Amino acid sequence: MSEVYAVRRTRLRECCSAGGGAAALVSRPANVRYLAGPAPEGAVLLLGRTEDLLVCPGPPDDRSPQGRPDETLRLYVVPGLSGDPAVEAARLAAAQDVESLAVEEHHLTVTRHREIRSAVPRLRLAGIAGAVEQLRVVKDEEEISCLRIGAEIADQALGELLESILVGRTERHLALELDRRLVDHGADGPAFATSVATGPNAGRPGHRPTDRRVEEGDFLSVCLGATYRGYRCEIGRTFVIGTVPADWQIELYDLVFSAQRAGRESLLPGAACCDVDRAARQVLDSAGYAGALPVLTGHGVGLEIDEDPQLTPAAMGKLDACVPVTVEPGVHLPGRGGVRIDDTLVVRPEADGGPELLTITTKELLAL
Repeated sequence: MSEVYAVRRTRLRECCSAGGGAAALVSRPANVRYLAGPAPEGAVLLLGRTEDLLVCPGPPDDRSPQGRPDETLRLYVVPGLSGDPAVEAARLAAAQDVESLAVEEHHLTVTRHREIRSAVPRLRLAGIAGAVEQLRVVKDEEEISCLRIGAEIADQALGELLESILVGRTERHLALELDRRLVDHGADGPAFATSVATGPNAGRPGHRPTDRRVEEGDFLSVCLGATYRGYRCEIGRTFVIGTVPADWQIELYDLVFSAQRAGRESLLPGAACCDVDRAARQVLDSAGYAGALPVLTGHGVGLEIDEDPQLTPAAMGKLDACVPVTVEPGVHLPGRGGVRIDDTLVVRPEADGGPELLTITTKELLAL
């Protein structure tokens, strides 16, 4: 992986050079990990004029399950117990005769910015906007492999839950069990807060689990994800509890399934992000559910669960090959229930079989 990290840093350096900068300070944790590997909490990365440094508040923990940072990077531990790695990195940049330092202004706090200016007043601070985030959009096959394994873990956890007795158990209990099963199967942990919604709670987007108990005839909507080696995937499914689904449940489910399939089938290199959203959204809109639709159809995933690209009506840009995204349309009917179907896929050209589906738990409307 050292060579991979070095190539990524070179690409970022080229972006900085094009903007007139000789050095860059990367402070956003996911970006540090992308460029330097698993780093101690609070570490920052300095791309210097003469040397790249991983500036840490303390030494790496050899026992960390996340692994160690890129071995080719020199680690610099901030002296003292209260030193700020970002401020120390700015001092180190100045010591390399750097006059301009590009910072992640969208992550650097005002306080940190002032402290850097105070510590190294002659250093001119510039911005690199979302340069690293843009580099992260297209994944290499090693990154996709981590997502694929994470998806397998999430599928396993969900599949085992569906084989258990559900009636009478609380949403909170089911969510905690899913989290435990993710770790049992090898995940670093959940990719985000696991959502379990039953009955009328399934009609609330973004619902957090409560002590409501599962009842016969409920819609059960579950959304979870696994983190594996730092990479996060997502899966969402909706089921009916303990009985034959009612006609309105079948109708709503089939509609959302059709919308999700339309979104999935449009995931091809060169497709406009807004067109993917439109493909799914118009299926639901034409059925009269425009007011019950989510703000987006999907989003990118990777070291964070919500990355670029965004699949929204106003999204700019087009999809590239090897970009992992979710497709997650849903309809939420307040006080009644709702359906959400959510997959993680990788954009692939038609010559390679089209979109690669990572989350494979059945999308059939099961009565559990």
